[in-house]
Amino acid sequence: MKQLHGIVAAMVTPYDAHDHIDLAALDRLTDFLVAAGIHCLYPLGTTGEMHLLSVEERKRVAEAVIARNAGRATVYIHVAAMTLADSMTLARHAHAAGADGIAAVTPSYFGVTDREMEEWFVAIAGSVPADYPVYLYNIPQLAVNDLTPAVIERVVARCPNVVGIKYSGMDFIRMSDYLKIRQDNFSVVIGGDRLAIAGAAMGCDGVVTGTCCAVPELYVRLWNAIQKGDVAEAARLQRAQQEYSALVKHGGSMPLIKQALMLRGVFQDVFTRPPLLPPSPQEAADFTRAFNAWRLTSSPASPGCCSS
Repeated sequence: MKQLHGIVAAMVTPYDAHDHIDLAALDRLTDFLVAAGIHCLYPLGTTGEMHLLSVEERKRVAEAVIARNAGRATVYIHVAAMTLADSMTLARHAHAAGADGIAAVTPSYFGVTDREMEEWFVAIAGSVPADYPVYLYNIPQLAVNDLTPAVIERVVARCPNVVGIKYSGMDFIRMSDYLKIRQDNFSVVIGGDRLAIAGAAMGCDGVVTGTCCAVPELYVRLWNAIQKGDVAEAARLQRAQQEYSALVKHGGSMPLIKQALMLRGVFQDVFTRPPLLPPSPQEAADFTRAFNAWRLTSSPASPGCCSS
């Protein structure tokens, strides 16, 4: 059973000029990430614009990433949708398509009770075989609902295939409580890539990050430094990561990640789906200058890293 570990790339979803999924660009992105040493691929999550895609589009993206990856990296497909029926359909599809596992976020928009949260995850986990790994996903700042350790304990008691959680919060006490689930045998990966060093020190298995898509080499080197115990190098790389993350997230994240991927030669253009908009000409020019300056002054001074 493969679990999420190391640097997990939360992949952006590319479109073409006709608002269709750009499968050629998706293939290039998959190859780019795998060649850089990314440990796991994680399409169709928040960075992948999950709620802006139809069920059929999400199936096409999952199939394309799995096929192009061809077993090189671990692949987890995010499957939760606005409805339970769609979530279960996508879970079954990911299993049939050959993904190594799935992840599912909490219900979104509508506030739910703990019992409703529990039944949501039990249904999704029960829609796939009992030995097929499932990660829960908690991002309360976007999804409205918060997933507590007590609810998870009830879910894992009913669903042995729920093996871990992606936590995109900043609460270290909560993170510690997650790590204690199932008698300290529960995988935790963090969504706050600025906390990579701290999360790893606490025992987290990896970092799920969308910002890594355009500069995966930096994130892989950061994780490798952490694993080697090279504190000084890890701290230097974490600072470089934080500077880059600020450039991207201050401008709305997904469109600027795509802009950075275009600057790296992976994407040919920046197409978005409403309500997200591509950068204006001025925003694109400002970001290009800032991104190129960061690469020259703050990115890892290693031959070939972030170099074109």
